[in-house]
Amino acid sequence: DGALHVEQVSVHPRAARRGVGRALLEHAAGRAREEGLTALTLTTFADVPWNAPYYARLGFRVLPPDGLPDGLRRIVT
Repeated sequence: DGALHVEQVSVHPRAARRGVGRALLEHAAGRAREEGLTALTLTTFADVPWNAPYYARLGFRVLPPDGLPDGLRRIVT
């Protein structure tokens, strides 16, 4: 569907809060642009309280189930 998908981002606890996760996602976004893709999607655990605010700060947003692009819908179902 024209999107690069990141299944999950995890960094070692010793690397936490050092910008490693952000750098990984920025690299993925750059690759998506280089490939001419129109979006970068990711899946994560909704029950981890800091995930949504963290990804929102990086520009991601939560999509409602009926708003998922076809490719992402196939991944999560």
